[in-house]
Amino acid sequence: MEFTHVLIVDDEPGFTRMLKLTLENAGPYLVQEENDGLKALATARQFKPDIILLDVVMPDIDGGDVASQIQADPELSGTPIVFLTAIVSQKEANRHVSPIGGYTFLAKPVSVETLIRCIHEHVKPV
Repeated sequence: MEFTHVLIVDDEPGFTRMLKLTLENAGPYLVQEENDGLKALATARQFKPDIILLDVVMPDIDGGDVASQIQADPELSGTPIVFLTAIVSQKEANRHVSPIGGYTFLAKPVSVETLIRCIHEHVKPV
């Protein structure tokens, strides 16, 4: 069985832990958590995710800056990034507001079904 590698970058350890357990129990997902935005690029290089779920507002670095670093890296530039954020409401997300910086976004809290659907939309089967 092949696993979809998911990297979650969020400064809230409780949130990333819960999301990791939820995804790994829901399907063939291998999930890595990173709670320090400044270490996100190094973690992504090491883990080689199929998709990155990225918080926007973090204490030491903005999610947009993390996304820029990842997209500038030759090994990671094609990796889909989905912002998972509380700065937009579920209502705004449901109305298909323009993506943040060209990236898809999901509003926190997000349902497992919505998250899995989003992952499948961005990660093409090998």
